[in-house]
Amino acid sequence: MQVRLRFERGAHVHQGDGKNRRVALAAATLLSPAALAALLFALWRLGADLGVTSQFAIAEGLFSHWPVWAAIAAVLIFICARLNHYGKGGSLLP
Repeated sequence: MQVRLRFERGAHVHQGDGKNRRVALAAATLLSPAALAALLFALWRLGADLGVTSQFAIAEGLFSHWPVWAAIAAVLIFICARLNHYGKGGSLLP
């Protein structure tokens, strides 16, 4: 005895470029607050070094320096800008 199963054809999968533009916009939206937080950590640490603000939360290690937080913020802002550009119809790489 043979049983044949027939399935209806589903939606056609788009094979063109830019399939993940919505995902890129969502990722950029979620990374923006992280970039702002890193920038605020850099300013907090710089203010703590100058004696303007209270003591910084991380006392030792790599993340206890303000240039590290500033570099992290710069990288996250760059990634957000590239993802936004890609999500709005541009290319991901310059």
